[in-house]
Amino acid sequence: MRGGPITYAVLLLFTAGSLFPLVWTAVAASRDNTRLAQTPPPFWFGSRLFDNLGTAWSDANMGLALANTTVVAGTIALGTVLFSTIAGFAFAKLRFRMKNALLLLVVGTMMVPPQLSVVPLFMTIAKLEWTNHLQAVILPTLVTAFGVFFMRQYLSEALPTEIVEAARVDGANSLRVVWHVVFPAARPAMAVLGMLTFVQAWNDFFWPIIALTQENPTVQVALTGLGRGYVPDQAVIMAGALLGTLPLLIAFTLFGKQIVGGIMQGAVKG
Repeated sequence: MRGGPITYAVLLLFTAGSLFPLVWTAVAASRDNTRLAQTPPPFWFGSRLFDNLGTAWSDANMGLALANTTVVAGTIALGTVLFSTIAGFAFAKLRFRMKNALLLLVVGTMMVPPQLSVVPLFMTIAKLEWTNHLQAVILPTLVTAFGVFFMRQYLSEALPTEIVEAARVDGANSLRVVWHVVFPAARPAMAVLGMLTFVQAWNDFFWPIIALTQENPTVQVALTGLGRGYVPDQAVIMAGALLGTLPLLIAFTLFGKQIVGGIMQGAVKG
């Protein structure tokens, strides 16, 4: 099947709509606050991009924020993929009592608003003296109900029970089955789950703004310290947002083929 002119026109329209927020952020970051307040707003790049980027970098302690966010998002993504794959395999292929009830309980936690857990969670990290430490942001989200359910659904179809039973017959224990059978079969879904989790953790704002301060921030927390004053400097704020977005764009540029390949392999599996 070949796409016609209408197909390309629709794709170009959606592409332009997807790129517009990023392009507008770069345009606003290259202007000054006075020009952004004028009508009509600017639609092309100015000459203050690097000045605003430098101001945002120094004012928001962006170097520390980017390092912290990389550690937080990477650890959360790795932990979520690892634990969710193991739990998903258990729910998909192992036999134990109350399996369906426990799975229903795990999925049911997705219905609970995260705001309800803020007070007890903050009391816990305060008692552990983890306030303003990265582990306060990492540990509560190291595994998710969505990740467990996602991997369970994938492994139910992609991993034949006969392969697991054959590995057991050959003398493989549970650890070897997970390492040599489950992980290779789940690799496409693990790549997708890791990508989604990393992006979500990178952009997370609600819990980090409660658990951390400007002294030890993630990117989203650091951006709240930009443009403060009687008249917020929107150009500097946009420059900070651009700095916080660039690592994700670079990561997708470097690993985009592997991510898309994993998605497509998972789509045709089984």
